[in-house]
Amino acid sequence: MVSGRDSYESWSQDELQRLAETDDLHISLLRGDNATYGTPTWIWCVVVGDKLYVRAYNGRSSRWYKAAMRQKEGRITAADD
Repeated sequence: MVSGRDSYESWSQDELQRLAETDDLHISLLRGDNATYGTPTWIWCVVVGDKLYVRAYNGRSSRWYKAAMRQKEGRITAADD
């Protein structure tokens, strides 16, 4: 399992490759208490070079996307095959 990084810059090449190959990527954002993570939401991602990009299925109006843009942080998890 790959999980929670402080910044996309800390992904290793092995982790980026594993993330690029999985279709089971989830993001969890902080709840209102700013201490606990909420329910994981399935997200689409793509790896380009040494960066991981994620996209909201429902676009910028998605609740998790709005929260991520406001909080500037979250937890990403990906299950191994």
